[in-house]
Amino acid sequence: MIFRKPLPFVNTFIEEIDKVLREKDPQSRGLSNKQRYWISFCVMATMMSNSICWARFERVGLGSYSLGALAWMFRYSKIPWERLFQMSVLVVLQRHGITEGTLLIDDSDKRRSKVTKRIAHVHKLKDKTSGGFLSGQNLVFLLLVSDTITIPVGFAFYRPDPVRTAWTKENKALKKKGIPKKERPSEPTKNLAYPTKVELALRLLKEFKQWHPTVVVKAVLADALYGAAKFVDPASAIFGDNQVVSQLRHNQKVNFRGRTLPVDEFFNRYPGVPVKLRIRGGEEVAAIVSSARLFVCSHGVKRFVIALKYEGEDECRYLFASDLSWRTEDILKIFTLRWLIEVFFQDWKAHEGWGNLTKLQGDEGSSWGLIMSLLVDHCLLTQPDQLAQLKRKQPVFTVGSLINRIKVECLLDVIHDLLSAKNPEQELTKLADTLTKQFALMPSGKHMVGRDLGRQEPTPSLKYKAIAMAT
Repeated sequence: MIFRKPLPFVNTFIEEIDKVLREKDPQSRGLSNKQRYWISFCVMATMMSNSICWARFERVGLGSYSLGALAWMFRYSKIPWERLFQMSVLVVLQRHGITEGTLLIDDSDKRRSKVTKRIAHVHKLKDKTSGGFLSGQNLVFLLLVSDTITIPVGFAFYRPDPVRTAWTKENKALKKKGIPKKERPSEPTKNLAYPTKVELALRLLKEFKQWHPTVVVKAVLADALYGAAKFVDPASAIFGDNQVVSQLRHNQKVNFRGRTLPVDEFFNRYPGVPVKLRIRGGEEVAAIVSSARLFVCSHGVKRFVIALKYEGEDECRYLFASDLSWRTEDILKIFTLRWLIEVFFQDWKAHEGWGNLTKLQGDEGSSWGLIMSLLVDHCLLTQPDQLAQLKRKQPVFTVGSLINRIKVECLLDVIHDLLSAKNPEQELTKLADTLTKQFALMPSGKHMVGRDLGRQEPTPSLKYKAIAMAT
């Protein structure tokens, strides 16, 4: 799809970010006119091309910006990207009057080439689909879920310490061979340059509290990776001992009336009751639920532990909450919100540019490119049709349908400008020339026309050698 200029709501959104940026930092000059237009253009081009690629931006923008100019602005224009992202979050919160919500934490992978050397934070990842390994980036995300909208409010790239990774691999191999611990290499000291996912998640929570202190956080939700005391207790303390809900492994030990046993064994002795659980305030599903306030040995404190098994499932999942004063029903209802971060991942990768051609190099390239992609997500929440739905308290539109509507509007704008010109025929000729230039035909390497592929037939003078070799 093509466009001549960013739509008005995109320009307005970037101008609001600039206004908030100047208010929060009076000494800052904010964004210049060129920077504002360039960011608006890139957000619009990301929607049109579903990628973050300067060559595609040049084509869909009909040459308004050249590839070189786009790349230069990205690298050298001194845009305060980190503050720009947080101001974008603040604009959305103010626009929709959001004062409270629930924070979700999870991580997502971005597959990369096995031989890439210039893209930052690339390392070996476990492929969840095949069970093998691949090279890629891993990102920890923080998502805010309010009673109206869901938006990303923080992210961090994760990369394991290569020294510790090598030690872990060697230690496992030696342990498998039966070599005692005292004869194996000692564990390397922690490198602060490589924080763990738990440390990154806590950092994101602190940053959110710092940037948006007036937002009341009702609860923090995370999966089993973050279900340790070293995450739960600090995360709860950041927002004034609020609720933190996560998961336990089936074999984690709990203590009940002086007896220590795995959590699955405990709930096998105390079978649950059938209930109707409302998923994210919508449809009801049947489930078997059992709960108890148990001392979790690895945490050193009591937790509100819940065994949950949906209809049709064979095994239970074990949730826990840090605040013991909540009801079982309320913990289960808020935990169902955790699935929304998976929906965000799907929309973000499929429609907001990060899933295609995000090959910007270096730490800045990856981080700033990701911020540009997330600005698209924020900007879509200010689209006029979306705002009208929210004002009427009606269900909002999907990202895919919004992008399609925006593409149609851009096409209609191009047609309108063409028809309203003083000389439409001349403007059509110019448009055709521009389109032909921007969408030029490229030679294919698949077809062999015009290439010398050799004779591909026997040589008569060599036949006697073939006969001699055969005998």
